[in-house]
Formats: sequence, structure tokens, C-alpha cells
Amino acid sequence: MASKRTPSASRDAPDPSMVRALDLEPQGDDHAFDRTLRPRTFADYIGQAKHKENLEVFVEASKRRKEPLDHLLLCGPPGLGKTTLAHILANERGVQVHTTSGPAVEHKGALFSLLTTKLQPNDILFIDEIHRLSPAVEESLYPAMDDLIIDVVTGEGAYANSIQIPLQPFTLIGATTRTGLLTAPLFSRFGHIVRLDFYESVDLARIIARSAGILGVSIAPDAAMAIALRSRGTPRVANRLLRRIRDFAEVIGTGVIDVAIVEKASLRLDIDAAGLDDMDRRYLRVIIDHYEGGPVGVETLAAALSEPRDTIEDVYEPYLLQQGFIGRTPRGRIVTKKGYELLGLKPRAHEEEGEGPGQGRLF
Repeated sequence: MASKRTPSASRDAPDPSMVRALDLEPQGDDHAFDRTLRPRTFADYIGQAKHKENLEVFVEASKRRKEPLDHLLLCGPPGLGKTTLAHILANERGVQVHTTSGPAVEHKGALFSLLTTKLQPNDILFIDEIHRLSPAVEESLYPAMDDLIIDVVTGEGAYANSIQIPLQPFTLIGATTRTGLLTAPLFSRFGHIVRLDFYESVDLARIIARSAGILGVSIAPDAAMAIALRSRGTPRVANRLLRRIRDFAEVIGTGVIDVAIVEKASLRLDIDAAGLDDMDRRYLRVIIDHYEGGPVGVETLAAALSEPRDTIEDVYEPYLLQQGFIGRTPRGRIVTKKGYELLGLKPRAHEEEGEGPGQGRLF
């Protein structure tokens, strides 16, 4: 397990110029719409079928034994529904969920207040960005998770005294987009790990149809699929695109979302049928035009694109990798044959043969 490192400032203060319709991180009024569109029960939850079925079993077993759920870690890219799952688990278990984030729990006192004044028996404490807890807070969390106690130090110097305060039985649900930044002691204390993956287009189309119904928007089934294909496998992006395409449908269309208005709005938003925007295509073109298709190191790419390394790794690359447009080799990033075809280009002869600058590529 990798050791914890300090996140870059770029994750704390995003550059307004970097805001994109396809950004996985929440932006603008996403939080308000997320709450409006968020499913409340497993029956309403679409996608991640294997995880949903397992969690339903865990909840039912917890209810029958009248015990709290085991501590859970939800990990995966932003926008896949980690917060939604935490609320569904609390609702299905019949308990309250208390939400905070790693950066918000600044010191032991804040953790003590959360654990002693708010939690009722079997409640859920949800900590988003749990990888950003400070070492001191994280160490105080260990006895709480293991033994339902928290150590409090009173007095100072020679008069200091440690008191153990018992806690109500509770479940900690942690969420992280950076599993590798969790320390081994914290990671090992979770009873179950849920690794969420990008959604299938069919599931996203169902989510879009459900959200359109809640928003009172008429949408054709093929239009829902057209939006789904552009949503980068992410419900948050799907719902954001739905809202923006709804605006185009109301202003320059008939109010009904059909395939024609999806395509017209996508052209205006600079989103292609594969779910890539100008920044994604620029990433691919830099590797192809400047570095003969790669391999090229991520630091070099960050300099060429004038973007922080974290932005390259967390924002641009996950979907490009998942779709097979780029690959990672020991020597750096490469554009695959599929990536060339997306841009309407043919790989150079030496790249197709695996020689020269393209040696070690995926095709």
C-alpha cells in the first residue's frame, strides 16, 4: 500500500478555466441537482449490479442481527455515486447518515465531536475524501473503528492524562478517488471494499430517462442513449448533459429532447459521439504530433499541455484509458490504434510495426 502524500493545490482550488461539461468533479449547481435526482433505495438505484446485490445482503444481515454494518470503503472516479450509496445504505438500514469530508475534520476535537455528540446506535459516519485525513486524526480513528472507544487527553505536561470514552456502535463509510493514498493501517480496517467502475451506456440511458422524468422533461429513448454515449460512463456527467441539452431543447427546439437536438447541442458544447471534448482531443494530438504517438512521460505531457500532473492523471486519463484510446507502458503514455482511428488518422508505418519511437506500443 502506498504511503500517504499531500494532495496538490490544484485539487483544492480548481482553475475556473478548466471547468468542462464533461468534468467528473461537481461544479456549479451539481450538488443541488444531485440531491434532487439521487435515488433513495436500492430499487431506484441503477447500475453496479454486483455491488448492489452484495450490499443488499449485508444490509439485511445487519438488520437481522441488529448490528451496525461493517465499515465500508467506496472507491472509484468522481461522479459514480459513492455519496448516493452511503445515503441508500443508511435509508435501507433505517439509521441516520452523518456526512463530512477528510479536509473538514481538521483535528482530533472535530472527530471527537462527530463520534460522541451526533452518532446514535448503528448510525453511519460518511467521510468523503477520506485519504485526506491528517495523520493525527487518522490514528485517533483506529480505536474508534476497532474497539468503539476514543482516547481523550486532559491536562498538560506532567499532569496530562488519557481517558478512554466509549462510543455507540457505528459504521464508518469512507469514500476516495485515490485508493493508493490511503495508509495500510486505515485500508485494512474496512470490512468490505466497493470499487465502483464506469457505467455501461444502457444503464446510463436508464438513469437519464429516470432523471428526465423527475425534471419533467420529455425525452426519446434513442436520445437518452445518445446522451449516455457522450457521458463518459458517469451518472453525474449524464445528468449535467441532460440539463444543458434541456436548455437547448427549450430555446431552439420544441422542448422535447430528440436525437437531433442532442447532436446539435453536443456540437455547440464541443462534445463528440465518443464522449470526448476539445481537451481530450488536444491530449491525443500532442502525443501524436509532438512525440510521434509516444511513449511520452506524464511530466513531459503536463508541461506540453500546461496542466498539473494531477489534472492529467485524475481528469483526462481515466476515461481515455478505460476506452482504450491511450495506454500506459513502462516508458510512458502512448496513443493506441483506436485513438488514431478516433481522430481519423492512420498510425505511421514504424508505429504499426512496433519499431522506432513507437516501440513497445499496444498495436
